[in-house]
Amino acid sequence: MEKQLHLNLLAARPPAAGGLQAGSKMRMGPGRKRDFSPLGWSRYFQTIEDVEYVFRLYCSGSHGPVLLLLHGGGHSALSWAVFTAVICGRINCRVVAMDLRGHGDTKVQNSEDLSAETMASDISKVVEVLFGEAPPPILMIGHSMGGAIAVHAAAANQIPSLLGLCVIDVVEGTAMDALNSMQSFLRSRPKTFKSLENAIEWSVKSGQIRNIESARVSMGGQVKKREEPSRAVGESNTIGGGILEEEEEEEEEEEGEEQSNKKRMKEEEQESKRSSVFEWRVDLSRTERFWTGWFRGLSALFLSCTSPKLLLLAGVDRLDKDLTIGQMQGKFQLQVLPQCGHAVHEDAPDKVADAIATFMVRHKFTDFKEGFLW
Repeated sequence: MEKQLHLNLLAARPPAAGGLQAGSKMRMGPGRKRDFSPLGWSRYFQTIEDVEYVFRLYCSGSHGPVLLLLHGGGHSALSWAVFTAVICGRINCRVVAMDLRGHGDTKVQNSEDLSAETMASDISKVVEVLFGEAPPPILMIGHSMGGAIAVHAAAANQIPSLLGLCVIDVVEGTAMDALNSMQSFLRSRPKTFKSLENAIEWSVKSGQIRNIESARVSMGGQVKKREEPSRAVGESNTIGGGILEEEEEEEEEEEGEEQSNKKRMKEEEQESKRSSVFEWRVDLSRTERFWTGWFRGLSALFLSCTSPKLLLLAGVDRLDKDLTIGQMQGKFQLQVLPQCGHAVHEDAPDKVADAIATFMVRHKFTDFKEGFLW
């Protein structure tokens, strides 16, 4: 149960010993190999936009209500890529997926301020810049941390044209229970990857993302190539370069040119490995001071929102007491999507799109697209 609680916060489980998670269906037939090469955003979104050169947005659609998509901690707007392609084929809508403060390709001052109040204010400002004083009807959809921020923004009436609210796999009770062991969980993840392909492979084999297509497009928003410090002209690429150069001269005299060449080749190989290391874009361990603010009181805030609400969970065991009572009283719609990990919208984008499309059509927020067979 404790391991399951971890899924409700920031990331997914670390890989089990041997590289595969228990129960993982990663075994392939002889000679078959999975493709872990990255996929570009343009396969799934129509445009990208940097609002005031600060907030990175990925957009699709030209008419209908706006689906404002907010990702989880450590992820990026690219986690919504496959879902966006599916939902835009189901209903008439527009999609705006946002890289939140400190994440993805969004560049803001004081990017380490990830308080719920600051990020909710960011969302309000982006909507205002995009749509002015008369924004279109908006459905906010948030996953994990993004779901918590969506609730805070909705409860504070920061989106005046809010149609409804959809929260994916975040519940106050289980999230708060997981906080005490979250740091040790984060330490268990790999710190670096030798390539983006290696990061994608890890995300799939560890169970962080169970849909390989989604992993191939979204992991680029979670990791980045490590930036090596710039070197002065003439400076050696190796620490203690001057000493090494003197040693090489002695070796050339004693052992000849061949030994020196081997040493240079080894140094070049090591430098190549250092320059191609990928690391996490966000150091989630440094965000700990904000965790309580994201999740404490979340159930009461969610239930207080007057707009129609949809809660999508990977397991019914995630419901806490307040939400259980609220669900029995019909205060929100609940749908459980089993056999998914924490990244429900990535693992099962078709099912999540179906659930949200049905929710929106039922409330007459939009219509199914002509020719779509439901």
